[in-house]
Amino acid sequence: MSFVIGVDFGTLSGRAVVVRVGDGAEMGSAVHAYANGVVDRILNDRPLPPDWALQVPGDYLDVLKNAVPAALRDAGVDPAEVIGLATDFTACTVLPTLEDGTPLCDLDQFKDDPHAYVKLWKHHAAQPQADRITELAAKRGESWLRRFGGLISSEWELAKALQVLEEDPAVWAATRYWVEAADWIVWRMTGVYLRNACTAGYKGQFVDGAYPSAEYFEALNPDFADFAATKLDVPIGQLGAAAGTLTAEAAAWMGLHPGVVVAVGNVDAHVSAPAAQAVDPGQLVMIMGTSTCHVMSGDVLREVPGMCGVVEGGIIPGLWGYEAGQSGVGDIFGWFVENGVPDSYGRDADEKHQKLSELAARQPVGGHGLIALDWHSGNRSPLVDHELSGVILGQTLATRPEDIYRALVEATAYGTRLIVETFHDSGVPVTELIVTGGLQKNPLIMQIYADVVRMPINVLDSDQGPALGSALHAAVAAGAYPDIRAAAAAMGRVTRDAWQPDAANADRYDALYREYRSLVDYFGRHGNDVMRRLRKIRREALS
Repeated sequence: MSFVIGVDFGTLSGRAVVVRVGDGAEMGSAVHAYANGVVDRILNDRPLPPDWALQVPGDYLDVLKNAVPAALRDAGVDPAEVIGLATDFTACTVLPTLEDGTPLCDLDQFKDDPHAYVKLWKHHAAQPQADRITELAAKRGESWLRRFGGLISSEWELAKALQVLEEDPAVWAATRYWVEAADWIVWRMTGVYLRNACTAGYKGQFVDGAYPSAEYFEALNPDFADFAATKLDVPIGQLGAAAGTLTAEAAAWMGLHPGVVVAVGNVDAHVSAPAAQAVDPGQLVMIMGTSTCHVMSGDVLREVPGMCGVVEGGIIPGLWGYEAGQSGVGDIFGWFVENGVPDSYGRDADEKHQKLSELAARQPVGGHGLIALDWHSGNRSPLVDHELSGVILGQTLATRPEDIYRALVEATAYGTRLIVETFHDSGVPVTELIVTGGLQKNPLIMQIYADVVRMPINVLDSDQGPALGSALHAAVAAGAYPDIRAAAAAMGRVTRDAWQPDAANADRYDALYREYRSLVDYFGRHGNDVMRRLRKIRREALS
């Protein structure tokens, strides 16, 4: 009997799951929280500007050293029977390194320098660079821009790299590689540095075998001309392929043997699709956690406005992989519970979430009189603008916390419906919705989403969707299955029609959704830049 291990590196923690190769049974799992979490306010007693989000790479190694051995103990599996291991990461999460992969933040000379640290996916301080990247590409008629819905995000590799160059030349000069964390962790385990095709395509604008040209980069900034040639110059690894085997050092960290095959890195959202057996066109998988990623494969190439990208083989070989997303979902609910809910609703955050969900579920659709925009962390799709911010309209002195909570949940559902409709309108129909991630456990959220989108919702039958998806890729890399489709058929699992839309509620939500669309147009599309002006005023006040 053989087993594989999937390790999912999330925003606040990493989780490992031990999976039986024959049928995908999850034998054991463990979670390890990052000691430093998200560094977004203070770094070594130094205040950070607004919209920064950093992490410490050593926290990722601690996941390997703690969660993997704990998952093996929980599974009661002989480590000698483990044949493969694969990882997935939030994206775009990037860091600068030396030639040998040493993070610059590990060097004494840069330990207090924010730009030397990992920039987490939700680091949005590079929005000015993202705006210039998009504007210049559009002006020059760069064909690759169309693959990303016509807009480049501040969350992605190019904007974050350009920010380092322009704000911290010393860190930039010391940077040999600009590395996705998904690739860095594989590098640390195997000694082999490859850029995985998923993040290179979606987050690094690697299109049809090439990055944007040196001439384009030079037009952005003369010192950026050689970015691709000097900072990204490594081979591309295909999803499900073997990157190498564990080094003796890495094997010792985890209590494994050096012969364990390690798969090429991947993204948490994309590995979840085969875990949910979503390997055919039109099956949209929503990975719902602090943010939501929407991934789907299609058999045609279309230009979809504001999408995070379309990459050939980006999810399933032989199909076009489409990605969209919402920058804040669970983060929004968590922010409200932490900052806007009195202790009379519960002793801690979990109790408050439960109480708010129970009270909100008793309300009729529209009963709170509110409409909200889900832009508290900016808008990823379809507007691709992280200068946008949240709105709650209709509050009165009678408004209660449960009203706001439900309105925020509904706003995220409206955001998903807008993404689904954008796919439809672009000739990439969505035929099935599948949900995975921590929020699938909340009945209020799931029912509202089914009603708002007017589609049944299937759920991935696992509490560890991305980790399970990584385990499937580990099985393919280790040679247990010929491809990811075969692995998905044998090891994936999904519960069909777990949530059905209520027709009467769906009709009421249609009217509220029209109001949401009018706010999207007013604040996001028709030139009213009050949100950007407020961001500018805030930055100036805090500088």
